[in-house]
Amino acid sequence: MRSAMGSWPFVFGFFAVMIAWALTNTWLLERVLHHKAFDPYPYILLNLFLSMMAGVQAAALLIAAKRSDAIASEVAVHTAKNTDDIKVLLVENTELTSAVKKNTDLLEELHRHVTEIGNHLGALAGEFEPGQSPPAAS
Repeated sequence: MRSAMGSWPFVFGFFAVMIAWALTNTWLLERVLHHKAFDPYPYILLNLFLSMMAGVQAAALLIAAKRSDAIASEVAVHTAKNTDDIKVLLVENTELTSAVKKNTDLLEELHRHVTEIGNHLGALAGEFEPGQSPPAAS
């Protein structure tokens, strides 16, 4: 109902019904067919129908507004929860990144030490001088 009343076809149809009602009661029935109009000029019956329609539309608007508020509230709660979760994940990710960097630095230092030890062992064995690269394996 909400989508039908909030459209241009409804507006044009509404005006067409109003004009048809007025023409039927003032011109067609009285002047052409010479019958008594069922709702003469101040259009009391039409006014009653319009008032009833306005009441139904007001109720529909209130229902739609309540649903919209409920949906907006749920979205806000969901967004707040996701924001908190993202903050926690961001902290954890930062800690993990720091740990990986620390481990990488330690691994590079360990590799440097192992290379130095290998060079010293090679020098002790007389295969090559310290600071030189070991000979290629054959």
